[in-house]
Amino acid sequence: MSGRAQLMWDEQVTGYDFGPGHPMDPVRLALTRSLVSAFGLDRAVEVVAAKPAGESTLRLVHREDYIEAVKAASADPAAADQSYGLGTVDDPAFAGMHEVSALIAGQSVAAAEAVWRGDADHAVNFSGGLHHAMPGAASGFCIYNDASLAIARLLELGAERVAYVDVDVHHGDGVQAAFWEDPRVLTISLHEHPRTLFPQTGWPQEVGAGAGEGAAVNVALPAGTGDAGWLRAFHAVVPELVADFRPQVLVTQHGADTHFEDPLAHLAVSLDAQRAAQVACHELAHEYAGGKWVALGGGGYEVVDVVPRSWTHLVGIAAGREIEPETLVPEGWRQEVFARTRQLGPGRMTDGRWPVGWASWESGYDPADRLDQAVLATRRAVFPLRGLLA
Repeated sequence: MSGRAQLMWDEQVTGYDFGPGHPMDPVRLALTRSLVSAFGLDRAVEVVAAKPAGESTLRLVHREDYIEAVKAASADPAAADQSYGLGTVDDPAFAGMHEVSALIAGQSVAAAEAVWRGDADHAVNFSGGLHHAMPGAASGFCIYNDASLAIARLLELGAERVAYVDVDVHHGDGVQAAFWEDPRVLTISLHEHPRTLFPQTGWPQEVGAGAGEGAAVNVALPAGTGDAGWLRAFHAVVPELVADFRPQVLVTQHGADTHFEDPLAHLAVSLDAQRAAQVACHELAHEYAGGKWVALGGGGYEVVDVVPRSWTHLVGIAAGREIEPETLVPEGWRQEVFARTRQLGPGRMTDGRWPVGWASWESGYDPADRLDQAVLATRRAVFPLRGLLA
């Protein structure tokens, strides 16, 4: 089922750097790119360095005054305007911030363009997935919302139905906000419950508004949810909605911060379950979107053990060169990890949980199970709006 794939990459994206001690360490991008190369996956894809998104493209989602505020903070970080979310603890201003943020956005927009034109069936930008940025403000380590910009470009090019599936541990609030009233975009986010995690949104009752009512879908998972529950929730909601919507392009966000080692959240998902979700998204793209798949990165703050392995699996799946979970991690890459971070790299491309077992929704609802309660809340909120049985 694999097809021609592009990997969007420009070394300059590692300049997206909020400074020492910030969780969004750009070494995670460099190590991912290096692991992709260590497995030879960059020879199985076309590696493309796209241009930065221009201002007319950025304005597809972001307000002009916000873009100007980012440019001003980029030129003089000390003058960052916190009313735009800039110069805060989460989003410190840094020199060149506008340029590198636009560069990351440009990779996702170009990925969408390539898939829409048919230049590639699949395109991956693991430096993207910055899903919290709002039209007029930075938020949650995100300056420009590349996922929203990619979708907006698809709509501009004539797409009538785009599905967005977000499996980051945090709610994909910025993408939801961008298309809140747009029935052409189906946004589905699976995330830790807003009671226990930033950004405190993504309740099942958030379903869109106006013509877009029923086009926003949120699965709020209990803290502590592990592999079986996470995949049960995914398969209880995502495939049926995607099948009903029949998107022309599937855009997915693969934040790796659902992992049990991630320091900023409280789910207990393994690398193996993340890989299973990536495989499922690939299959959904082929089954319902003609194979047109744009896959993005996202969060992920265990930058050595988790993020590089997770996103290398993603690239392998998109390239039609899946890496078997028990595969040994190349020793040269592990040496690079130690040289860069003074940490020991992982030994295999698995957490030892493959294949991951999970029970389908059809196997029965348990009213005492908090995970099943969360799934049912989502189905009851959204499915009837789309003419589906909850």
